[in-house]
Amino acid sequence: MTLKHLSDLVIVDLTRILSGPYCTMYFADMGANVIKVEPPGGDDTRTWGPPFINGESSYFLSVNRNKRSIVLDLKSEEGKTALRGLIEKADVVVENFKPGTLDRLGFSFAELQKIKSDIILASISGFGQTGPYRTTPGYDLIAQGMSGFMSVTGDPGGHPLKGGYSLADVGTGMWAIIGILTALHQRALTGKGQWVDVSLLETMLSWQTYQAGNFFATGNNPRPLGNMHPNICPYQSFPAMDGHFNLAVGNDKLWAKCCDVIGRAELTNDPRFATNPDRVSNRDELIPILESEFSKHTVREWVVRFTEANIPCGPINRFSDIYADPAIQERQMVIEAEHPRADVIQMVATPIKYHGVSDDDESVSPPPLLGEHSEEILHEFQLDATALTKSVKIHTAD
Repeated sequence: MTLKHLSDLVIVDLTRILSGPYCTMYFADMGANVIKVEPPGGDDTRTWGPPFINGESSYFLSVNRNKRSIVLDLKSEEGKTALRGLIEKADVVVENFKPGTLDRLGFSFAELQKIKSDIILASISGFGQTGPYRTTPGYDLIAQGMSGFMSVTGDPGGHPLKGGYSLADVGTGMWAIIGILTALHQRALTGKGQWVDVSLLETMLSWQTYQAGNFFATGNNPRPLGNMHPNICPYQSFPAMDGHFNLAVGNDKLWAKCCDVIGRAELTNDPRFATNPDRVSNRDELIPILESEFSKHTVREWVVRFTEANIPCGPINRFSDIYADPAIQERQMVIEAEHPRADVIQMVATPIKYHGVSDDDESVSPPPLLGEHSEEILHEFQLDATALTKSVKIHTAD
């Protein structure tokens, strides 16, 4: 569904792949007029697959809803002229080119300010707009490795592992959203635009929190602990009779409850395990004891028992499990749209819920076809279509 909270904003979206489109999709979901400017070949992810749905990439469909597409060749003067016309009436420009690319195209921040004095430019890159890594190609996998994330992910003694999602890309898109909203608030106070600079590497660093704190305090490199927590025990995955579940015992009060639930009340005051520091120091002795108890019952039985005792616990779901969960369905985390080629498509909703207001528009606009809205956008921004035939694709229905 689309909320109209940001319907007064015009966003010129020069991004592709994931980090940028994820950022601009939030603004589109909130009702902003997001114009996706694509090169003649389109966003790279239009060809990423399989899977495809009637020829449409499921990857592209996942992060481009509620936007409109226009094709401009920014290497041509016609395309550049059209882009300037869009920027003149825009509030925000978002791009995730390699640093320096926008400058070479003639759209540096200084040039953008000449076009629109209070423009906000958000630049997403691998390593930031300054520094020695500035022009180094950056991808999610590279950032996960360079940031130290992969050095603490995986089983002890195992190979480094990346996250199962594109954490650096999506996370940087989220920081870009925060930076843009902050810049918009500042502009409302001062009348001045600014340049928001976010990077994949620094996003991953910003999430280190207590892991960095542990390193700063000791000088010791954090090590991979599988699903264990370096500062809390027990806080990890455990094998049950028929699978695995997660258990998070975050304090000594919960530990006492946990001992009662598993029928081992004597462990509460065992000097090896009485406090969290004790349990962390003696986890190699504690974990086998717990695993022995957990092997006696199923995942469901343990989840029910711990949940009834108000101890954080949960199953390890597959996608088919979580999307069949009535709680997720009630929270409307899957939305649908009618696509002109892919029929009805499903997408993960923006996770922010606004209570006390009604939805302005229950409809969802599907991710656009390449250049689908070229003519519409040209007319809306009073741009000359005749002079732009070399750089603008006018979509016609199949």
